[in-house]
Amino acid sequence: MSWNGPLEKVDDFRWRIPRSYKECMKGDAIIFADERMIKAIISDNSPEQAANVACLPGIVGSSMAMPDIHWGYGFPIGGVAAMDAEEGVISPGGIGFDINCGVRLITTGLRDHDVRPRIKDLIDTLFKNVPAGVGSKGVTGVAANHIDRILEEGAEWAVSEGFGWEEDLVRTEENGRMKNADASKVSAKAKQRGVPQVGSLGSGNHFLEVDRVERIFDPVAAKAFGMVEEGQVTVSIHCGSRGCGHQIATDYLQVMERSVKDRNIRLPDRQLACAPVNSKEGQDYHAAMACGANYAWANRQMIMHRVRQSFEKVFGRSAEDMGMDLVYDVAHNIAKVEEHSYEGRRRKVYVHRKGATRAFPAGHPDVPSIYRPVGQPVLIPGDMGTGSYVLVGTERAMQESFGSTCHGAGRTMSREAAIRTYSVRSITSEMESKGIYLKGSTRDGIQEEAPGAYKDIDDVIRVVVGAGLSRPVAKLTPIGVMKG
Repeated sequence: MSWNGPLEKVDDFRWRIPRSYKECMKGDAIIFADERMIKAIISDNSPEQAANVACLPGIVGSSMAMPDIHWGYGFPIGGVAAMDAEEGVISPGGIGFDINCGVRLITTGLRDHDVRPRIKDLIDTLFKNVPAGVGSKGVTGVAANHIDRILEEGAEWAVSEGFGWEEDLVRTEENGRMKNADASKVSAKAKQRGVPQVGSLGSGNHFLEVDRVERIFDPVAAKAFGMVEEGQVTVSIHCGSRGCGHQIATDYLQVMERSVKDRNIRLPDRQLACAPVNSKEGQDYHAAMACGANYAWANRQMIMHRVRQSFEKVFGRSAEDMGMDLVYDVAHNIAKVEEHSYEGRRRKVYVHRKGATRAFPAGHPDVPSIYRPVGQPVLIPGDMGTGSYVLVGTERAMQESFGSTCHGAGRTMSREAAIRTYSVRSITSEMESKGIYLKGSTRDGIQEEAPGAYKDIDDVIRVVVGAGLSRPVAKLTPIGVMKG
């Protein structure tokens, strides 16, 4: 369904849905896009969702949508909104069902010519060592007695159990642990779903990818991030909180729907169900959401440990010797309490990022000290046939988007449509023609993630760079891909 509401061009990279569009809107909705991308965006009805978000009580400034915007639950995927910490609300639809779906990037000291001849063996080994797919199970024996610690300690728990290195934590957003997490706010069902899946990749758009550094745009930032030359091999991990996070979202949407009814909160879409941030429901949800985020950080930490082991097996060298350092781990679906300047004063806000990435600039105290001179690494995966980008945060993003930028390519085709349109053979052949070895756990998992089902990642990056929301550091292109 196409969207045909009012849309004003602000400049080459910004479009405005004016607050006059709906009586309930408390601010404008801003979509970051250029002339080429806006045509695809309005072919989807997601701009309506961006306008609806501007109706939420206590929103600060505008509702925003990144160029990878597409239809989601309540909020559009690619949506950003900041809610006042005293008068605002928190909405599970503004985080999504896969709490802290995110990306982790690992460098290596290996080069393309070292890895490409052994890529099939490497991907096959990763496939054996990292559980993937819809029903994949991780380390149930470990997790069964530790689920509350996993939910409250996140990546700290994983490292304490031997899944990684201490220095991994300082290279993870929030050091891999949101400290307001309270496992008592998570249902028994969510914990039960989480126990067997810790340390597993899952399905959908989740992946493990072995890449080469195709191009370096900013040598200073690239060197700070450990990417020292083109042709260097890196590894990307993209996954989230599995069934645990999904159940947390499901549980609290029911809570929020009751809260809306009890408080007579008027919303343009019931999927925006919310509660005041300072209410019991709001605080309970945020504590449970933090548990989901911690679960995801523990999950990616454990997967990285298996990745290091797989490289060790294939190349016969230690991970340390191969320079397998974590660059950064960043969340794409989360709500965090942050301080931002707005209209000349500091405001404490709950920044909802749903399919959006934190992008803090050089000098910001929340950027790890090793990166503070250049800014926070921003990890943006594209489709599996095209590649990914490493960006860096900017001051402009702090001023304009509450320190946020895009999160990926963004779908242009539903999963069902992709399955109807693409065959496994055609996708595999396309990947092989580009020199990419692909292995997936299911036929549907490969078809759903066909490169043709996504926007062009180069277009998305062009917009966020043009808008000043982030700066390009490097482009990564795949050598081998493991799909859940």
